Amino acid sequence: MRKLGLGAGNPVDAKVEGGRMLLTSRRKRKFKPRIVRDPITGFSVLTSGPEASILTNKMVAEILSDFP
Repeated sequence: MRKLGLGAGNPVDAKVEGGRMLLTSRRKRKFKPRIVRDPITGFSVLTSGPEASILTNKMVAEILSDFP
């Protein structure tokens, strides 16, 4: 069940299709960040999914300013 992201008490929808029982989680699955190749620059970039916040150059500069 861990592979499916399901645990005890998680709500699921159940239906029968073609003689098989199909269980679908009602919870929205979290997007797992991953490294992809940018189609424009060809550089490797980190993506957090289509609903992730967009960071501006100024925001990135502020984040990086905290590092030595």
